Amino acid sequence: MRGDASDGLPGVPGVGDKTAATLLAAHGDLAGIRSAAAAGAGMTAGVAAKVVAASDYLDVAPTVVRVVTDLDIAVPGAPLAPIDGERRDALESLAEQWNLGSAVSRVLGVLDARG
Repeated sequence: MRGDASDGLPGVPGVGDKTAATLLAAHGDLAGIRSAAAAGAGMTAGVAAKVVAASDYLDVAPTVVRVVTDLDIAVPGAPLAPIDGERRDALESLAEQWNLGSAVSRVLGVLDARG
């Protein structure tokens, strides 16, 4: 429901943390919220209109934000170390191209602190 600028997710315009939390508490999940909005029940007409208007976004948002929990990921044997030179330049270029600036900056900050 609410956006996350760091991930480039717009969210439902006009629905912030408090409204999203209230809607979830009242309707249980996104499907319940959307059903109530379509019926015009359990929320103000303005909030219902915002949810209905964001229908296209809400159709795809769960797929985009779903966290994968069943991957078998091996822990790397090599210690983490700072990224320097061409590799750092390439990573920063990818971050700019894909609008991942703040996430990559956080990763680089952690790696730099370990060096």
